[in-house]
Amino acid sequence: MALRGHDESEDSDNRGNFLELLEFHARGREIIQRVVLENAPRNLQLISPDIQKDIVRALAMEITKEILKDLGDGFFAILVDEARDVSIKEQMAVVIRYVDGGGYVVERFLGISHVKDTRALTLKNEVESLLIKHGLSLSRLRGQGYDGASNMSGQLNGLKTLILDENSSAYYVHCFAHQLQLTLVAVAKNHGDISLFFGAVSSLITLVGGSCKRLEFVRNAQLNKVARALSYGELETGRGLNQETSLKRPCDTRWGSHFGTLVNLEFMYSAVIAALDDVQRDGNGEAKGEAIRMLNQLDTFDFAFMLKLMIHVLAITNELSLALQRKDQDIVNAVHLVSVAKYRLQQMRDSRWDSLLASVVSFCVQEGIEVPDMNDQYVPLGRSRRRGQQVSNLHYFQVEVFYTVIDMQLQELNSRFNEANSQLLSCMACLSPYKSFAAFDLEKVIHLASFYPKEFSSRDINFLRLQMDSFIGEVQRDERFKDLKGVDELAIKMVETFKHNQYPLVYLLIKLTLILPVATASVERSFSAMTYIKNKFRNRISDDWLNDCLVGYIEKDVLSSIDPECVVQCFQNMKSRRGSL
Repeated sequence: MALRGHDESEDSDNRGNFLELLEFHARGREIIQRVVLENAPRNLQLISPDIQKDIVRALAMEITKEILKDLGDGFFAILVDEARDVSIKEQMAVVIRYVDGGGYVVERFLGISHVKDTRALTLKNEVESLLIKHGLSLSRLRGQGYDGASNMSGQLNGLKTLILDENSSAYYVHCFAHQLQLTLVAVAKNHGDISLFFGAVSSLITLVGGSCKRLEFVRNAQLNKVARALSYGELETGRGLNQETSLKRPCDTRWGSHFGTLVNLEFMYSAVIAALDDVQRDGNGEAKGEAIRMLNQLDTFDFAFMLKLMIHVLAITNELSLALQRKDQDIVNAVHLVSVAKYRLQQMRDSRWDSLLASVVSFCVQEGIEVPDMNDQYVPLGRSRRRGQQVSNLHYFQVEVFYTVIDMQLQELNSRFNEANSQLLSCMACLSPYKSFAAFDLEKVIHLASFYPKEFSSRDINFLRLQMDSFIGEVQRDERFKDLKGVDELAIKMVETFKHNQYPLVYLLIKLTLILPVATASVERSFSAMTYIKNKFRNRISDDWLNDCLVGYIEKDVLSSIDPECVVQCFQNMKSRRGSL
């Protein structure tokens, strides 16, 4: 919320949130009312814009102090990304990831900084300056998480390389959620028919969403459809059910947007067709011609098949995307989730053709779309096949679309997620407690320790071998460790049972595994928060003021735990004041 008002004079009807809330707080409380606003000394009212900023800065400083206290002298990873704000300034956000005293994986917003350009060296200097400002050192860094932009992950002069040159143990992981989105974009662009399908979806949203009248028509048609289904008992009623939906344009950089768009399109299909019919009848010019073209494309078995197929494929990858965006997700479990997604896609390819075809046919019958004979020759929409290319409908839809799309998706997943094949992650997987440490391999664990020579000397590795032998033998017989599924749960249980003190080298290795980042979702969320703080009404907000507001806005749970007396003391110590609070 903006603190200041346009007119803060005493006779103003709206003096801004800060003064209005202060007045509201004092109203009816005589002990407060007699020392604030007009009852305070004229030179010590503490309501000026600078004072307001100092109060928010004190809050931000106490929040950051609490986060750094929670981190202590432990190791951490950084997640970094940059984005433009509303005033077209490049802002770089930094989030730190660490394991707290309870064994929990934590990601905290450290700050945002304006950068003059996005060259790797500029970003590296800004990151280092921000860390130094908060008393952190690159020497304690044990992980980096960015997207795949060349300035961030370039092998020669990228940010990750510049940091690795100074700290070889700061291992880089390309954001898993970003890689997953790239696999979808690759399939959508490289498969001709799927590319045409998404192009048609985009054109449809432009046509329907480009007019308030058409959008209102779609809403009313969908409302009537839902009301009719409820009256026939085809839909359940209840809180949160049957909410109004809309068509949103899919975006290559917005995770999960393609899946949400297609699900809504399937649900609103009849309403969209009705809207296109209306434009075809009553429209004019380009809109009418576009509506006719879209009807010819949408009212076909080809479009219905592509819609159903991509919903089924994206349902699998969307679940993976949501899981990867969890703040406490660890790299070992992330690699496992990718493997599960690939297995489900392979299973769909091997045994789900009949069920997919049945669902497409059912959808076509429901929407009045003609279903072709699968044994007839396939004729592409709007063009004929050349000699030697004649294939049946069954061959085209099953082999050229169904098998090919899934194979391309699997191929992209295998090529994009090459971290799963790296030695580092292969060794980390041996720490998984799943099925009573079934994947445990002592030699791989020892090899994992060799990736961190600053933490594990040759003497420490010998001790680690002894500790690990004892630890595995003990926890495999301990019922408290029986049902653990991930390394994150293992760390928490070790702290609960005080085994982190009993086996400090084992716990250190587990913490280093958990610190390695999975996705940059926390950084993306900070940019979403920035759009609320720095908007078109507050587009001249300074960089320091923006950072202070964001710290309090993003880290609400830390803010709620801060003692107000600490904030008052911090505010008082910023500079000499005429009086004390």
